[in-house]
Amino acid sequence: MMHRLRFLPEVAADLVAGSRWYEEKSPGLGEDFARMFYARCEEISRSPLACAVVAGRYRRGLLRRFPHSIYYVVEGDALVVVGVFHSARRPATTAANLEDRTGRRPDRG
Repeated sequence: MMHRLRFLPEVAADLVAGSRWYEEKSPGLGEDFARMFYARCEEISRSPLACAVVAGRYRRGLLRRFPHSIYYVVEGDALVVVGVFHSARRPATTAANLEDRTGRRPDRG
């Protein structure tokens, strides 16, 4: 069963920023980043519980080829993608971003 995907508005900005950064490094790489993001989202929608819970109710799916992670929550038959962040980011920074975007502290669910 595939779960519906919902994206918070900030996810578009995350994706654009990441794509631009990679595109500046090598033409076409930004497009590859976006393609990997959407492919991983589709995989996650088929098996949402396969990704580890890393902070409260937030799950993290790692991108292939790129050091970024997709953070999402399962809400019934829907997955809410909260952000896509660089994996080297400090955990406290990621937690603060998740809280800012959802109004919920990651450690409390």
